[in-house]
This record gives sequence, structure tokens and C-alpha cells, in this order.
Amino acid sequence: MEKGQIAYKGHCLVLPFPCQGHINPMLQFAKLLAHKGVKVTLVTTRYVHKTMYGSASSCIELELETISDSYDEAGRGETSIDAYLESFRKEGSKTLAELLEKLSSSGSPVDCVIYDAFMTWPLDIARKFGIAGAVFFTQSCAVENIYYHIHEGLLKLPLADDQSRILLPGLPPLEPLDLPSFVYDFGSYPGFYQASLGQFSNVDKADWILFNTFYDLEEQVVDWLAKFWPLRTVGPTIPSKYLDERLEDDKEYGVNLFKSDNDACIKWLNERPKGSVAYVSFGSFAELGVEQMEDLARGLRRSKSNFLWVVRASEAAKVPKGLVEETLEKGLVVSWCPQMEVLAHEAVGCFVTHCGWNSTLEALSLGVPMLAMPQWTDQTTNAKFIMDVWKIGLTAPCDKKGLVRPEVVEQCISEIMEGERGKEMKINALKWKELAKKAVDEGGSSDKNIDEFISKLVQ
Repeated sequence: MEKGQIAYKGHCLVLPFPCQGHINPMLQFAKLLAHKGVKVTLVTTRYVHKTMYGSASSCIELELETISDSYDEAGRGETSIDAYLESFRKEGSKTLAELLEKLSSSGSPVDCVIYDAFMTWPLDIARKFGIAGAVFFTQSCAVENIYYHIHEGLLKLPLADDQSRILLPGLPPLEPLDLPSFVYDFGSYPGFYQASLGQFSNVDKADWILFNTFYDLEEQVVDWLAKFWPLRTVGPTIPSKYLDERLEDDKEYGVNLFKSDNDACIKWLNERPKGSVAYVSFGSFAELGVEQMEDLARGLRRSKSNFLWVVRASEAAKVPKGLVEETLEKGLVVSWCPQMEVLAHEAVGCFVTHCGWNSTLEALSLGVPMLAMPQWTDQTTNAKFIMDVWKIGLTAPCDKKGLVRPEVVEQCISEIMEGERGKEMKINALKWKELAKKAVDEGGSSDKNIDEFISKLVQ
């Protein structure tokens, strides 16, 4: 070792799928590894690298590198997911191999490629270089268990018309609408469906299978999957400030694909009473129809609670005219905000969410009850667990058109914020908050799993 060179416990290359909901948990995991003495190279596509808004300070311990998806200049735009995934596989494989070659000859070869489960090809490239591979799942064990059963032919699709209960090992009895949308609405989004099942095409060849969840949260399904997979729970991978506080100044993920007005949000929340605000956000990807946006707006206006509503710039035209002016006293509409900081704020008493897995884990880790309004993909399954398994929220019932009407929004927020069931949800939410903290704290289940992973990196 050259003089002055740091003695690392191995070198991991971390490669998330290039969208916000996949980058954030894997970036956070990368920071944890770096904190524990591993050299980490975070790899994004060239376009994402150019368009990230972030605080470089929170990624200071990471090396940043890029590969190509062949959309380096303008992003994928309107390209279909099928075409994009194929292009990324082709160009990504080539440029990842070039990067591994470069790192190898730089005197700091990679010991393990940690890759997003949504892409399987990085494992093939790692193998060509004799490098270990760890697949990182950014959705829950419950959801992946369902996809795995379909992949193995153990759950046949399309579901039979009279099939009312689905019984799978490790999971509670599920109704068709509790399954991911690609499953109950068979034939919808074929590209995403194929990618979701394709995750398992070479999973048995991975050296480690890592999940952004924690053992106590999904105990039964983890135990079942661990019978035949080298599965390790390593989550929740959210900034340390909100859990164990072991990483100094770690209060945000450090990468954002959207600009946010942090100061305005927090200043507004500071002026609101404790537990009085319904925070409303549908994440970085979900799109509500115009009629649903109008009904949600009317429900928020009718509600007795204050509300902070995140509406991405691309969705802003769907907000009813006059809503912002009519609700200045009780509401604030912003294009993006620091979600962790908002959920941790004492003024927030409820989270109206699409139930993406990151948002679900964040609310759960901060003890915030949820009103679930799932839109597609894994969100319907997450909503089932939020309401019926973890008992930390309600799922807003839809009408025959699949819409959540204004009176339902109003009633559900009222029940969570002021009702008897809401009190139970708050107690349960605080219980899960403590268990999440315990999992990542020193000696916790996730912490031990991460240490075990690191110990086997260089042997």
C-alpha cells in the first residue's frame, strides 16, 4: 500500500436504476458502507449525473462515476420502458465493463458490484471480471415474494375471475386488488411487468441478496425467502439523522432530480400547531388524472386540517384554478420539498401518500400515520400492509370509477387526525418507529447484516 493511502475494507461499486426512487435508498446504503470503512463508487447515468440537484457534502465519502444508457444528452423522454431497458442493457453493459477495467488498472479494483434488482445485466458483467455481485431490492420482501411466485409459475396469471383469495407462504391472505397492479390488471404496462419478473432470471447466481426493509417489519416473509436465498435485510436505508444518528450531518439523501424550496416549506410548518397538517405527496413518478386531482383538492379544502401538498411542475396544470388563493390560510402547494424533514416535523399529523416503498418506509421510520391512495405497481400491496398488517393508516376507498371522492378524503383525514382509530394508528406508528431505529442501530438486525456483508467482501 502506498504511503498515505487509506486501508479500505474492500471496494464496492453501487449501481442504482436511474430514477429518484431507486437512487435514494441505494445512495443511502452506499453512505453507510463508506461510514463503515468501505471504498464506494456510486455510478449513475451521464444524464442523471448532469441533472442531479444535491448537496455534494453528503456524498463526500463516495467516488462518483458514470455509465451510458445512450440517452446522455436529453434523457429518455417519451421512449417506451421496453426500448429504454434494452438500450440501457446494451450501452450500460459496454460502459460498465469499461469502467470496471479503468478502476482495475487504477490500482483500486472493485470487489463487489451492488446493483439494482430492476437490472440483471450488471451481474453478468461483474462475473466476467471475477467480481462478486450483490443484488439490491428497492421494493418490499412481500411484493418481491409475489413476483417470485409468478416467475416460478406458482401463481398463474391472469387470475381466475372467481379467485377471491390468494394464499402465498409468508404473506397474509390477499385479495386480487392487494396484489401489485401489473398482477391484478394483467397486461397493463408489459415493459414494467417483464422487468419485475425478470429480476429473478439470474438472482440465484448473486452472492448476496439485499433488501431495503428490516426484519421485524416483514419477519414471516423474510424467514420464508431466506430458506432458499442468501437474503439480508439492510434497511430502512434513510438518512441517519432520522434513525440512529450515527452519521454526522446525514439529514438528506444528497441527490435530488427535482428542485425544492426547503425554506418555504419548513417556515410554513413552523407556524402551524403540532399535529395539525396533512402532508400530501405522490412521489417522483405517480401521475393522478385530472378528475382525481380535482377531487383530492376539494377534499383537502373541505378538511378541517391544514395541508402541505407537493405537486410536481409537470402536474401543476391539473390543480383546480383558484385552489391556492382560496386556501391560503390553511394550505400550501409546492412543487417539491425535503420529504424527510417534513415528515419529521411535529406539525405533521398525517401523510397522504401513493405508498411507494421509500415513502412508506420513511413515514414508518418517523412514526407518521398514513392515508394510502395507491396508484399502481407495488403501491396497492404496500397499502394493504399499512392498513391491515402494520395498522398505521387507512386505505382510501375508491368508487366504481376508481376515484377517491372529496368526502372520502375529508373523512379519512379526520379519522386519522382526530378519531379513535387514529389514536391507535399513532401508537402503532411510534412502535414501528422504535423498531426501525433498533434495526439500524449498533447491534440491530440490519446493522449486523451490513457488518456481515462487509466482513466477507475481502477474504
